[in-house]
This record gives sequence, C-alpha cells and structure tokens, in this order.
Amino acid sequence: MTNPQPIATAPKDGRKVTVLWTDRDGQENESIAQYRSLDRLKTSGGEWDASDEGWWAYVDGDTLKRIQPHGWKPPGAEDDDE
Repeated sequence: MTNPQPIATAPKDGRKVTVLWTDRDGQENESIAQYRSLDRLKTSGGEWDASDEGWWAYVDGDTLKRIQPHGWKPPGAEDDDE
C-alpha cells in the first residue's frame, strides 16, 4: 500500500486526483476530487468568491461539495490486492 502524499503537493491545475479527507462525523473518506481556482469557478458562471476556491468532490451521486483533504494518492498508487 502506498502512503498518501501531503495535500500541499497535489496538483492544482484542474486534474482530478484521489484525495483522503475526514467528514464532520470523523469518517475517513477517499474520493476523486479536483482543485478549482477562483478563475476556474468564475468561468462556469454564477456568483463565486475566494472562499469557494479549493478541493471539490462528489460526496454522493448528486452532491458536489468543497472538502478539506489531508492527503492524496498519485495515479497508479492504488492499493494492491495481492
């Protein structure tokens, strides 16, 4: 199993990466997420401000939420089942 990298080292160029984060109930989660800068958010339309910038992930099939991940896994760093 590959150890997750610190979130500060994750790419913030719009690529989707696997992140690790803890929800408000203390549950550890692993999700595909994307860092969205304020400029990227504004191009999608709507009212955005600096507090909306950050990591976004679908927390269920319909709900996109800004999250605070603490780590990430580079591509190809998935767990081995062997």
